Amino acid sequence: MHSNALNTNQIMRQVIYALALGIGAAYTFFGWGVVLQIVLAVVTAVAVESAFLNLRKLPVKPAISDGSAVLSAVLLAISIPSIAPWWIIVVGTAFAIIFGKQLYGGLGNNPFNPAMLGYAFLLISYPLQMTTWASEFLNLSQAMNTIFNLTSVDALSGATQLDEVKTQLALGKVISELELHSISQAWINAGFLLGGLYLIVRKIITWHIPVAFIAGIIVISSMLYLIDHQIYLPMQNHLMLGATMLGAFFIATDPVSASTTPKGRLIYGFLIGVLVVIIRVFGGYPDGVAFAVLLMNITVPLIDYYTQPKVFGK
Repeated sequence: MHSNALNTNQIMRQVIYALALGIGAAYTFFGWGVVLQIVLAVVTAVAVESAFLNLRKLPVKPAISDGSAVLSAVLLAISIPSIAPWWIIVVGTAFAIIFGKQLYGGLGNNPFNPAMLGYAFLLISYPLQMTTWASEFLNLSQAMNTIFNLTSVDALSGATQLDEVKTQLALGKVISELELHSISQAWINAGFLLGGLYLIVRKIITWHIPVAFIAGIIVISSMLYLIDHQIYLPMQNHLMLGATMLGAFFIATDPVSASTTPKGRLIYGFLIGVLVVIIRVFGGYPDGVAFAVLLMNITVPLIDYYTQPKVFGK
């Protein structure tokens, strides 16, 4: 993300606006749980960041008003299942703010994407809660009862399309026997794609990372599909399932933890796309966006060092 004309708060607001279509699509299919998770995440992020800044004897208002904690909270909230117990998003958001941001000195110093660090922590620590997704629209009463553990989630839950495909393939089925279409996932990804294009038009982000990210997914998934189309998903399914468009436009483009040179952004984005498919296909988790981004965050200093543009005249 970049902008010379806008301050941090304005940039963060624009990114949150751009998320609206994807969030709206998620609400349409899964209901009020999406909204409740966002509210819980934002309240937790503001409270934890305020408390941590007080402990460090630093001014609270400037850090809170820049919007970075709120954006991290929203990104984490829409990445987890909308019916996850309330404590999942509270613990995950607190972890993201403390260990992904504040322990490094605050915004601008964190080497990892805070939202994805929180997501990876939750997925590793609480795999059951993090892989149980809503299977239908939940009204406000149903969502509150589910999130606050007042009722069983079994009748309202199911696996994601990627998770279901991985399970069925492990049982010996082939691609031609599987149902590969997920209307909800396709619409949600389309919403985030349109929001991402808005960010590019507004020059909040550059095109390099999203285009390279998507190119990485297309290249590696097409190669695997050509090798064996009966056990590897076609390219279009990788593009429109899981967190592909959210990852390409909103997560990989994090201005602090992503590569900063033009050539570096292309390498960074492409390798994230490649890793996403490799983790989805060969890893133990159905989606790989969070782990791919965190792994590539580690390489950013190296990528930037070797892709510095030549100084004019030398």
